[in-house]
Amino acid sequence: MKNISFGDTPVSRCVYYRLVCGLAANIDPPGSGRITFLAGGTGALTMPGTLGSVLRQHMQRHGVAVGPIVLHVGSNRWTFLVRPDVPDDDTRLFNQLFPLNVSIVRAGAIALPSPTGEPGGGSRRWIELPRNTFRPSARVVVDAILGCTGINRESRSLAVHHG
Repeated sequence: MKNISFGDTPVSRCVYYRLVCGLAANIDPPGSGRITFLAGGTGALTMPGTLGSVLRQHMQRHGVAVGPIVLHVGSNRWTFLVRPDVPDDDTRLFNQLFPLNVSIVRAGAIALPSPTGEPGGGSRRWIELPRNTFRPSARVVVDAILGCTGINRESRSLAVHHG
């Protein structure tokens, strides 16, 4: 975001998110400084920060491109922006992710970091900055979650994970 020559404001940030990252970002509500976009062409996987950190390291160690990651400071939750290619009706997958406190976001507003922060003291920051329109496949990220937590996707059972 250092490429923004007219200052770092909510408006300039929205322009960056739209033009460089392909995210239809808006200030919502107007004048608030809070930046969001509606899930659709981009979805998200949200999880506790401890799992997010392990997942990011796991993906990097295995040569998997990570993509943009947002940290919500107040709740210590990480949001991985992804291509929404996980089937809606995969209840087995939902049952695997639920105990890990992982949410699949397919609809609704997704908040992005803003230079003005958020009302009520909430704050979002980039763990991995978006530099273009790349988002990893949600399927790839889910497989990495299952891999780093020791869940065997094929047998749909928990496995003992060492290390």
